[in-house]
Amino acid sequence: MTADTKTPLDHLSDTVSQLKEMRHYAKNNVERLTAQWMLFDGELKDLKQTERIEALMTRQGELHDSLEADITALEELVAELTPKDESAEA
Repeated sequence: MTADTKTPLDHLSDTVSQLKEMRHYAKNNVERLTAQWMLFDGELKDLKQTERIEALMTRQGELHDSLEADITALEELVAELTPKDESAEA
């Protein structure tokens, strides 16, 4: 199926899949940043860089939360738009 032959539901499903992938990477990034933060917390405090890293961690967490909310909303829309005979087969 090409981009020209995809239905709006197909495009919506593709978008949800892409957002789920972004959520996965966002979660991994937060976990890695947190691990780094814990290793170098003292050094960063000495360099007076803690606020910068904390702000990044906060924004990354907010992105993850937004992705969760948007994925949930779009999954509900996909369910609404999916023809009943297709949803019974899935």
